[in-house]
This record gives sequence, C-alpha cells and structure tokens, in this order.
Amino acid sequence: MKTFELQGEVRSELGKKSSKAVRASESIPCVLYGSGSNTHFSVTASDVRKLIYTPEVFVVDLTIDGKHTKSIIQDLQFHPVSDKVLHIDFLEVTDNKPVIIEIPVKLNGLAEGVKAGGKLALQMRKLKVKGLYKDFPESVNIDVTNLGLGKTIQVGALSLDKLEILNAKNAVVAQVKLTRAARGAAAAAASASGK
Repeated sequence: MKTFELQGEVRSELGKKSSKAVRASESIPCVLYGSGSNTHFSVTASDVRKLIYTPEVFVVDLTIDGKHTKSIIQDLQFHPVSDKVLHIDFLEVTDNKPVIIEIPVKLNGLAEGVKAGGKLALQMRKLKVKGLYKDFPESVNIDVTNLGLGKTIQVGALSLDKLEILNAKNAVVAQVKLTRAARGAAAAAASASGK
C-alpha cells in the first residue's frame, strides 16, 4: 500500500466559529481518532488534494507538531453545493489492530463474453475489506478472462490472503451484459438453426 506524507497543525480552539475561521484560511479541520485521545488539527486544502481526489488508497504518514502517526482516512465531509472538503476524520493504524478500508477493484483480461459481443460492466468500484493495514493490497485484481456472455462474478467467489471481504456474498462485482447486437445475433442464429 502506498504512503502519503501529510503535515498538520494542532487546533487549540474548537467549535463552529473556529472551524469556519480554519476553512476561511484555505485549511481543513481534521480529527485523528485512536490511541486513547482524539487530536484536533488542521491541514491545508492543497496538501490533501492528491490524497482525496484519487481512486487509490493510502496509509497517511501524519506529522502533527513533530509527532508522527500512521493513519487512514476514515470519513470525509463535503459541502453540499460547492463540493469543498469541510472535514476529514483520520483513524490511527497499528500493526496489530484490524481496520476496515475500501479498496479499488481492477479487472484484468479480455472476457470470453466480450469476444462474443457482450459488454463488460464493473458494478462495484470498491470492496469493503477488514484486516491489518500492512496486509492491504493497492487494489483487488480480478481476472475476467473466463467470464462468459450474461455471466457474473460475485463477492462470494473472491478471496484475499489474510483479509476478510465485508460486502454481501451475493453482490455482483462484474458482469458481461448482453448488448442489443449480441441479442439480435443470438436470435438470428436460433431462427436459422430452427429452419
């Protein structure tokens, strides 16, 4: 898993008024949860842009007033109209305590169903996974080479070493849909063989 380095400043004043002042200075109020006490701090919006607006998942190497902590983003709050980041919750990670992270899904290979005229569709862009942070892969790679026309890959068919997938077992991750052209070709083939 990739690491992202981030600097933060401790916030002495808390509440709506001080949070508004922090946002006005192009910073984002944050909270680090874990290790007994919560740490309130702020980061500049430009520093976290590459951390937030990416499909990748990072372990954040957080430095708050000289103190280093490994963490992950637990929650993000966006403004409903402007889509600006209003607040970030970080969760401290340790080598022996499991955490839950959403990991991106990547499909590999050319599906049999696509060769037959179907269309490959990724239904779940991320999977919710539980485990130790050091065991997390950068993405869940799924081989779709043997996926036929009208067939699906469900969460129950996937397994990850040392990790537990928390999504519903019957949820569809990827499928090859029949296109109109493929349906027409199948109907034409069926009527031709029926004559």
